[in-house]
Amino acid sequence: MAAFEQVLLLFLAAVVLAAAARRVGAPYPVFLAIGGALLAFVPGAPQLSLPPELVLALFVAPVLVDAGFDASLRDLRDNWGPLLGLVVVAIGLTTAAVALVVHALAPGVPWAAAVALGALVAPPDAVAATAVLRPLRPPQRLLSVLEGESLLNDASALLIYRLAVGAVAAGGFSVQAVAPTFLLGVAGSLVAGPVLGWLVQRALERVQHIPTSIILTFLGAIGVWLFAERVGLSGVLTTVCFAMTLSRTAPARVPARVRLPTNAVWATVVFALNIFAFIFIGLQIRPILVELAPALREQYLTVGAAVLATVIGVRIAWQMSFNAVLRWRDRRFGFRPPRPMLQPTAGSGLVIAWAGMRGIVTLAAALALPEGFPARDMIVLTAFLVVLGTLLLQGLTLRPLLCALKLDDGDPVAHEERLARERLLQAACRHLPAGGSPAVDLVRHELTIRLGQMHLRDGPNAAFGAECDTAYRSALRAARAALLTLRQSGEIGDDAFHRLENDLDWMEVSDPLRAANADATE
Repeated sequence: MAAFEQVLLLFLAAVVLAAAARRVGAPYPVFLAIGGALLAFVPGAPQLSLPPELVLALFVAPVLVDAGFDASLRDLRDNWGPLLGLVVVAIGLTTAAVALVVHALAPGVPWAAAVALGALVAPPDAVAATAVLRPLRPPQRLLSVLEGESLLNDASALLIYRLAVGAVAAGGFSVQAVAPTFLLGVAGSLVAGPVLGWLVQRALERVQHIPTSIILTFLGAIGVWLFAERVGLSGVLTTVCFAMTLSRTAPARVPARVRLPTNAVWATVVFALNIFAFIFIGLQIRPILVELAPALREQYLTVGAAVLATVIGVRIAWQMSFNAVLRWRDRRFGFRPPRPMLQPTAGSGLVIAWAGMRGIVTLAAALALPEGFPARDMIVLTAFLVVLGTLLLQGLTLRPLLCALKLDDGDPVAHEERLARERLLQAACRHLPAGGSPAVDLVRHELTIRLGQMHLRDGPNAAFGAECDTAYRSALRAARAALLTLRQSGEIGDDAFHRLENDLDWMEVSDPLRAANADATE
């Protein structure tokens, strides 16, 4: 029971820290990382541990499924050049540079272990970056690049990480020996992911009970990862392909009554996994530092600082060099994007270069190293220092940087939304009966409110939308007050109360005017 109470207290502390971070406008991983580090040195702090083989499946698989499900294939295609550079070249350069630095500062660390450290600190995390950027409504292209990078670079970095860990276990590394297995694993993952996604989706369609469906989606996410790892495939690639397959098939097959609660539960669980991962890694620091000899502690801290400087410097050097090439190309051949988007500038390149905060993947991969792995304590400590350092240095300065640069792309997503609303309204009205009647007129008016632009502050019907919004909220509040009075007076029981409360809740969340205003204030 004591362990359970400690876990509950950790979650409570993490939620409070995350709320404090939102209040001051900082990315919540910054506060969580600091809180976890400080908590590790509190007398009587809990000592928690998980089997290394479960850490990646528990912390990374659901996060990858969530990110893969939201990924836009169109935006990934539009930005394939910057993404390829960040996912392949930047990851490779960072891994190699970190391995060289570690081997120079700690010659006793095997090359395979140094490469493993380089691979696990190489991929940035979009959670911290988007936590800062989204409220500021930055250019969509920047968000697309950063979120796409976070999704795909996990795959490239963790593939290298897996090969390096395998090389340590095998006692050596040989390209000729691992290349066939590597290529087979990649090809197999690209096939297995979509197949598993199709099978899981078909199975979920037969489940009508919403809680059961939600549980099965989580079991599917973790099960796909465990299956891929068990048969020698890439858990990351398989899981990403699985999630992207679901994202293309589920919208047409999953009813709204299932999708809404599922999305809410997924958002909550992914947030909980993120906050627990940052707190959890902080609790691992104290035993490492306490048990180290002073000289060794100084060496580990030196390695951590050097690796931190390396990952920041390599990303800036690569991104600004690549950005300069893009700007030269645009001057030489013109900028002709497939759709409106921000043209590459020195400022946009600097934002992408500075948005290289490390996060949950780095932490989970470090914790997943088996006991007895060469220099495991140094790797875990270095991983934490890199995450904490990038969050503090870059996470707390990214917002001022973006505000100072004043990048603007004209909000292409808003234009696409307006176009889509017009098409949806036209398609819906075309299917209404041609003859007018009070019922048909009511439906047409409802569609105009819900699919039209009446909720937009700058739309042609903004005044009508504001009046409708006020009246709708007032009416719902009155109805809810009447329902509460009926229960308090004993005229209705709790069964009837909860049924009507559920109806009012759905009316409130389905109100497009309220939803639009809520989105605008996030």
